[in-house]
Amino acid sequence: MPTVHLLRHGEVYNPAHVLYGRLDGYGLSDLGRRMADTVAEDFARRAADGADVVVVKASPLLRAQQTAAPLGAALGLPVGTEPRVIEAENHFEGLRMTRDELRRPKHWPYLINPLRPSWGEAYRAQVARVVAAVHDVRAEAESAGGPDAEAVMVSHQLPIWVTRLSAERRPLWHDPRKRECGLASVTSFHFTGGDLTGVSYREPAGALLSGADQLPGA
Repeated sequence: MPTVHLLRHGEVYNPAHVLYGRLDGYGLSDLGRRMADTVAEDFARRAADGADVVVVKASPLLRAQQTAAPLGAALGLPVGTEPRVIEAENHFEGLRMTRDELRRPKHWPYLINPLRPSWGEAYRAQVARVVAAVHDVRAEAESAGGPDAEAVMVSHQLPIWVTRLSAERRPLWHDPRKRECGLASVTSFHFTGGDLTGVSYREPAGALLSGADQLPGA
């Protein structure tokens, strides 16, 4: 049964607490690097127990590439870049999301439709690009490793979460505070042939989440 794991990056160094989105230069904090190492160790143990992870890819953003690097090293695999799993576009990128900021009239047109959402890339557009990447990497993994091959792609909270919501046939609109997609978490999509047959979730670095900066990128 082929599996594609969507791994969220580790904690980001963001002392100004801005919504960093797709901005350049936002890499992992020291804690984030520990998270990445912990996930790499987890996948290495799984590989030793027989899991056949044959492909590792990551969003082009620095934090995703830094999360993928120790994983690729632990598994002896190169890290490819997959632009389709990049963070969502967001009008508020680079800003601190305070009440005073949101009261500025220039932002009001971007707040009128939270169901789309009007402040950034449409949820359905995110799902479409991530699902396409998932199916492509599943086929690539099967070609390289056979019917039980696995692939890992390092992505970002919002694209992972809405893709899971879509797979589980739930509404895409949601409360961002209730996303089940912690830092360095793994959301796994399980397939039989080309058909999605299940979704699972786990937190290999869960012991490191206490006190982490959980501010989402978008």
